[in-house]
Amino acid sequence: QNQKTKEQIESLLQDGKHGELRQRLCCRLSFGTAGLRSAMGAGFCYINDLTVIQSTQGIYKYLERNFSDFKQRGFVVGYDTRGQVTSNCSSKKLAKLTAAVLLAKDVLVYFFSTYVPTPFVPYAVQQLGAVAGVMITASHNRKEDNGYKVYWENGAQITSPHDKEIIKCIEECVEPWNGSWNENLVDTSPLRQDPLKKICDSYMEDLTKICYHRELNVQSTLKFVHTSFHGVGHDYVQLAFKAFGFQPPIPVPEQKDPDPDFSTVKCPNPEEGESVLELSLRLAEKEGAKVVVATDPDADRLAVAEQQENGCWKVFTGNELAALFGWWMFSCWKENCPQDADVRNVYMLATTVSSKILRAIALKEGFHFEETLPGFKWIGSRVKNLLDNGKEVLFAFEESIGFMCGTSVLDKDGVSAAVVIAEMATYLQGQGLTLAQKLVDIYEMYGYHISKTSYFLCYDPPTIKRIFERLRNFDGPQSYPKCCGLYSILHVRDVTTGYDSSQLNKESVLPVSKSSQMITFTFQNGCVATLRTSGTEPKIKYYAEMCALPGHSDRSVLEEELQKLIEALIGNFLEPAKNGLTWRSA
Repeated sequence: QNQKTKEQIESLLQDGKHGELRQRLCCRLSFGTAGLRSAMGAGFCYINDLTVIQSTQGIYKYLERNFSDFKQRGFVVGYDTRGQVTSNCSSKKLAKLTAAVLLAKDVLVYFFSTYVPTPFVPYAVQQLGAVAGVMITASHNRKEDNGYKVYWENGAQITSPHDKEIIKCIEECVEPWNGSWNENLVDTSPLRQDPLKKICDSYMEDLTKICYHRELNVQSTLKFVHTSFHGVGHDYVQLAFKAFGFQPPIPVPEQKDPDPDFSTVKCPNPEEGESVLELSLRLAEKEGAKVVVATDPDADRLAVAEQQENGCWKVFTGNELAALFGWWMFSCWKENCPQDADVRNVYMLATTVSSKILRAIALKEGFHFEETLPGFKWIGSRVKNLLDNGKEVLFAFEESIGFMCGTSVLDKDGVSAAVVIAEMATYLQGQGLTLAQKLVDIYEMYGYHISKTSYFLCYDPPTIKRIFERLRNFDGPQSYPKCCGLYSILHVRDVTTGYDSSQLNKESVLPVSKSSQMITFTFQNGCVATLRTSGTEPKIKYYAEMCALPGHSDRSVLEEELQKLIEALIGNFLEPAKNGLTWRSA
C-alpha cells in the first residue's frame, strides 16, 4: 500500500532490470549483530512498510506461542529520527506500523510519543514488565539505511535460537493481516499507552546510582560540548547532566536537532574521529571547553575528545575509553562497597574483538573478566544471567565505542556513558589530571594495551567468502596459516566453524556463529589479531592489539611492532589489491 515503493518495483520491471529485481525480491532480511538492518526502499531484503509489517507479524506469532500473558504484559515500540522521502519511509511511520500489527491483535502497546535513545527501549521492557520491544533505528549507519532491533523480556537484544525461530514465523505469515496497515491505530486504540514520561523520569533517577561525586559536579568549572549528530540525543543528554548536578553541556547548534540527511557530516558515525567531530571541536575551542562528548544518532554509542596542553585534540578510541571506564567503575565500587563485599563476586565483560585491558585490571584487582562474541546482544544476555546468579556487574563494552556503565540498561548506552565521562573528567581535574594523563597511568599500572582497528569495504559477498576460505585452507586442505610474513602464529580460533587450536579438544569456547566470518590469530610476539565481517555493513574489519605486562612501558616499540604486524596481516591475508577492497579512509 506504499505507492512510492510500489512505483520503484514497477519502474525496475518496465526498465527490464531483472538482475536488480532478483536481488531485491529473492532474499529476505536476516538478523545480524543488531537485528534487521538494510537500506530503505522496495524489496524483501530492504527496510520498508511491508517488511516491517511482516517482521512484526512473525514476532507476534512467536511471542503468542511463548507467553500466555503476552497481550496483558504488552510490547514496547521506540524509534529514532531517520527518514527517506523517495520511499515514503520514516522511523516513526515504521514504528506506527509495528504498533498497528499488535494493536489490531489486542496487544497492549507502549508506544513512545516522540523519538527516544535506543537504550530507552530495553530499559522500558524491563521497567514495564513487557514481553519484548522493538526499536526502529539504523544507529550510526549511512542515511539511506534503517533497522529493526528486537529486545526480549530480559531487556537484552535477542540471540539464537529466538532470531532463527522468529524468521521461521515471519515466513509463515507474509500476507499482511486485517488492520496491519492501519498506522492510525496508535492514535485511536485504547490499548496504546505512552511510556515517555514514566520511563524518562525513572531512567534519570536510576542514573544517579552511578553518580559518585555529585558535590564536585555541582561546583565544577569544567565546560563540556555535546553533539548529538543530528539524532535523538540532545534533550536526553541535557537531562542526564542535570541528574548528575552539572550545568548543561554546550550543544553544537548545527547538529542539535534531528536531520535525517545528517547534512553536516560525511557519515553519521562519531567513531570516524576528528573528521566528523570538526564542528564540535571548533565550538569547544571558541567556548573554552576542554572535553567534547558525541553521541551517535540513536544515542547508544559515545565518542570523546579532549584538548591537550599543546592545543591539539585527542579523540579516544573505544578501547582507550574502556580502560578509563574500567578503572573508574572499579575505583568507585571499591570506595563505596560495604566492608564485607567480595571482589570475587564482581564482573566486567567485553566482546572478544575488544581490548584485553579489563582482563589485565581484573587479574591485578581480583574481580572476574569475561569475553563474549561480537555484538552487545551477547553481552546483554550474559550480564542478565550473571545478575540472576547474584553476581555484580560494573561495566561492559565493545571497542566500537559501545559502553554499559552499571546494569540499569542491558545494552550499550551513550547517554549514561557521556555523563559518567563528565564526572570522571571533573574528578580528575581536582587531582590535577586530564583523561589522557590518567590513561597513561592506567597503562603504566596494568600494562600497555596498544590496539588498532580499521576496515575495508567490500560489496561482493563471494569475494569475502573466498578470502576467509583461503585462510581455512592456507597450507593445504583444512590447514590454517602457521605464520603471517615474518610473524609466527601460536594459535588460531575460527568462531565460524567452531575450531580453536589452543583448546585440548580443538573446539572454540565461544559459541559457533556460522552466519558471519570471524578468525582470530594469536601470535608468538603476544599480539592478538582478528579478521571478521561486519554484522551491519559491507565491511571486513580487522582488530589487532599488543598486550604488554606492567613495567614494559616502551610504547613506541610496541606501536612499531603492531604497525608492522598489521601491514603483514593485510598484505598476506586480505590482499586488498587482488581482491578489490577499498580501505576505510579512501
